[in-house]
Amino acid sequence: MKNRRIVIAARGGPSVLESIEEDLAEPHPGEVRVKVLATGVAFADVLMRYGLYPKAPPLPFTPGYDIVGVVDKLGDGVSGVVPGETVAALTRWGGYSQFINLPLSELTSVPAGLDPAEAVSLVLNYVTAWQMLHRFAQLQTGQSALVHGAAGGVGTAALQIGQLAGLTLYGTASRAKHNLVRALGGKPIDYQTEDFVARTLEETAGQGVDCVLDPVGGTNWWRSYKVLRMRAGRPAGQLVAYGVSAAVAEGRPRKLVGAASFALLALLSLLPDGKSARWYDISAEKKRHPEWFGEDLAHLFSLLREQKIQPVVSECLPLHQAARAHELLEHARASGKIVLLPWVE
Repeated sequence: MKNRRIVIAARGGPSVLESIEEDLAEPHPGEVRVKVLATGVAFADVLMRYGLYPKAPPLPFTPGYDIVGVVDKLGDGVSGVVPGETVAALTRWGGYSQFINLPLSELTSVPAGLDPAEAVSLVLNYVTAWQMLHRFAQLQTGQSALVHGAAGGVGTAALQIGQLAGLTLYGTASRAKHNLVRALGGKPIDYQTEDFVARTLEETAGQGVDCVLDPVGGTNWWRSYKVLRMRAGRPAGQLVAYGVSAAVAEGRPRKLVGAASFALLALLSLLPDGKSARWYDISAEKKRHPEWFGEDLAHLFSLLREQKIQPVVSECLPLHQAARAHELLEHARASGKIVLLPWVE
């Protein structure tokens, strides 16, 4: 039996993604072979393609940060799961594949009846949004947040989760996506034609917001910091940075942007004004607090079953169209999550 997967064959644009076919690998002891039903496309995959993602495997390698699939075969010593059971995993890389072997400890059970494309949206995007709002910022009902990239995968998740929590939400997006931002409970700000600093301060009567979620990096982090709340008797605002999309512009990598961004974030974290500036990385938090990921993902699956959240899935494309998926994501031509479907019966 064969396995087909996508590899990043060289550094560059979407065209460097290639499809390969190989013999199907057997799971090692302690591993589970999973038949992948859905894998998400993340901006981290784009950064990996350009060589801008730290600690990525050497070329060629298969990207893919999150998967949902069914248990296909158990390695020696594995118990607690059965073939045919639906599972999810935060893979970081390797997801763009029809089959993947993973340690049993990396798998989370997926409730029966969930759509794989919707379920996979929770693994990276919704857990990221949930942990930034609830684990990091610990926002309470009545507080406020500015969400950059509000029509993207994490952005739409943050708006839905924030609305459930009773937050006042603002979201930056291009004007064509403002109706989506409104539908998800956010007040849209056109980042292309408006100064989001001035607009946010205007909307909040000069007080600013309690939290900003910023995946952009560069000078955007400094501008986001300026809209954080400072009020006597109330905790100052928090900047949660979780991406550096500014490191890629018009199909070209900007390697210095990443280094400059993190230098700026370090400086902001030292300012003695009571505000905070922190970096969020889901993989790092999973290692630091291994119990969080499983707890949060299981809770989000429950919210999905109860229809309290509804992932925005923009595109479901077959695995061989991975390059098109990257192009859509890199140029912000899609809203919400882009999903690849590796297995076609």
